[in-house]
Amino acid sequence: MNIYYHTLDNGLRMVHIRTTNQVAWCGLAVSAGSRDECAGKYGLAHFVEHTIFKGTKHRRAWHILNRMERVGGELNAYTTKEGTMLYSVFPHQHLGRAIDLLADLVQWSIFPQEELDRERDVVLEEAASYRDTPSDAVYDDFEDLLFSGSELGHNILGRKEDLESISREDCMNYLKTLYVPGNMAFFSVGPERPERVFRLAEKSFAAMSHEMVPRQRAIPQAVETFRQTIQIGTHQAHTIVGARVPDMSHPLRHALMLLNNILGGPGMNSLLNVELRERRGYVYTVESTLSLLTDCGWMEIYLGCDPDDVRSSLRVIERITSRLNQDLLPTRRLEAYKKQYCGQLMVAADSTEFMAMRAGRGLLYHGRVATISETIERIQAVTAEEIAQAAAYLATDRLSSLTFR
Repeated sequence: MNIYYHTLDNGLRMVHIRTTNQVAWCGLAVSAGSRDECAGKYGLAHFVEHTIFKGTKHRRAWHILNRMERVGGELNAYTTKEGTMLYSVFPHQHLGRAIDLLADLVQWSIFPQEELDRERDVVLEEAASYRDTPSDAVYDDFEDLLFSGSELGHNILGRKEDLESISREDCMNYLKTLYVPGNMAFFSVGPERPERVFRLAEKSFAAMSHEMVPRQRAIPQAVETFRQTIQIGTHQAHTIVGARVPDMSHPLRHALMLLNNILGGPGMNSLLNVELRERRGYVYTVESTLSLLTDCGWMEIYLGCDPDDVRSSLRVIERITSRLNQDLLPTRRLEAYKKQYCGQLMVAADSTEFMAMRAGRGLLYHGRVATISETIERIQAVTAEEIAQAAAYLATDRLSSLTFR
């Protein structure tokens, strides 16, 4: 890949990946998520992500909505516990239009009160709809328990009482404090020459002069393991079992990535799918998810099954993770797992969206974009001993679980 970097005088870092595609992507990765909210304002990060599109000093909501759509493009955003992605996809000749719009949003959004009131109902409905889907809601509740007592221990969508109290001033202050050059990274993927990309970006973003306000993200304290069941009256049980793991910079991060794929990756031959669904018929679905933040991480295994099979399924999971910790994987099996995972990474990398989001996060959190070849090389270097060390984080005495039934 042809990767180019540039940094503006105001500290905004930029990366452009030049491709031959005729469709381009560009956006901003912002180190601002739900963990950066204060008590009483939970849901603010996600609410700002929604309402940043509702009006600027130069454009009304309707003009923002149509700015990229009228040329066949899209404008979108999403929020996580630690970050926000604001981005556009479009025919490449409209790069200047996209950059200008993104810059307008992060510099000049005014959060009109009537638009806030209207969008508040939309966000409340989204939160209510999410709660009505147990297979989604169980993730949030599990993470709330896993990070209880920290700013990671609350739902990204927020609470009704907090959302109803968020004001225009709250949104403006959040934007002014966190959407600043030193806390963002600009990314671009497309066929344009890097000189043109950076020239257009500098024209739009150079005027930003907000300085980074010091903030203190506290590493979440450890909590006691838990095994909880909540009765919600569904015919199927929804269970999350998981544990805390190290952060995105830890030496075992690639071993954790490979372990996650071995346990419950997208392939039907994942260990848990074979053991729980194919051999025993305990579950309808099972999958594993790994989340790595700047100072902590967690791995979650979700299973949907008959309520009577939850306990048996958990015992199988504990047996498998214990075996991976105690017995080194044979070389042939480990190489087969690596081959599968590396192949999946290569297939995913063929997506321009995957490439763009990866570029934004890489520059924001690591100061550079790791190529797929580099990642594959590191996966290939993972040893059986490292898999065992990674699996130790999923030892029986470290696992917690939450079941909705």
